[in-house]
Amino acid sequence: MQPSTGYETLIYDCLTGDQTLFQRADNIENGWRGVQPFLDAWQEQTDVQPYKAGEDGPEAAKELLGRDGRVWLNIG
Repeated sequence: MQPSTGYETLIYDCLTGDQTLFQRADNIENGWRGVQPFLDAWQEQTDVQPYKAGEDGPEAAKELLGRDGRVWLNIG
């Protein structure tokens, strides 16, 4: 007798009602609810902020924190 494959086990569990390896629909929807705002924002903002290797980052990053009177912590 050969060991079962992952799919055989999964199909068997499905047929016998064992839901431990399956996600509920509401759990999947809640996950997408958390991710979707980020995906939408990336669709709206397509500008890449380039900067040279070894630099602290793009000027836009400094401006982002500067709006609240904050600065990046230099740990290097």
